[in-house]
Amino acid sequence: MRILLLEDEPEMASALKAALERRQVIVDHVSTLADAEAVVELWSYDVIVLDRRLPDGEGLSLIPKLRALRVEAPIMMLTALGAINDRVAGLDGGADDYLAKPFAVEELMARLRALGRRPVTLKSDQIMVGRLTYDFRHREAVVDDKPLDLLRRERLALEALMRRPGRTVLRATLEDSVYAMEDEIDSNALNSHLSRLRRKLEEVAAGVEIRAIRNLGYLLRATA
Repeated sequence: MRILLLEDEPEMASALKAALERRQVIVDHVSTLADAEAVVELWSYDVIVLDRRLPDGEGLSLIPKLRALRVEAPIMMLTALGAINDRVAGLDGGADDYLAKPFAVEELMARLRALGRRPVTLKSDQIMVGRLTYDFRHREAVVDDKPLDLLRRERLALEALMRRPGRTVLRATLEDSVYAMEDEIDSNALNSHLSRLRRKLEEVAAGVEIRAIRNLGYLLRATA
């Protein structure tokens, strides 16, 4: 999952970003409405998380602008304004969810998962390719009932490939899935993650291969 976090308090933003990234969420952080507007035209997000009191205005004012830009990601308000009338105003203003500070990170995660969940008809919780099964709900890769021990970015890369089995995933799409906006990406970093991932899949005879498609990207498919 990749989210955009609009939060102007540096300590809150830093703590929240660290907590979510430990839970396999990619977080792009901005601190103003103007920056958020600019970023959504460049990146796609599963969920957008907005504060309300911001240096350049009211967070709710961003919602109609996002919809005018055809940004369809669900929007959660995450704010200290937690009175009933504030929550009503947020939901009536177009927010898909509203969570008041202080909050428990696990509740936030549950709400993010709910917002980011596609209809069951469009997305299965599990996909199996070869002998490899990926559980999107629990973020777990399994071969013959044995979980694979994957590092965070290996897992994120595998998840992106498993969403499109047998189809080429552009290199840029993989990088968007694995790295946050502000991460410095070494030109060989993604190759290194995929190399380690290939080795781990081979060691357990997962029955899949990750092929490099020259000048395009990568695809994951079952082996004969």
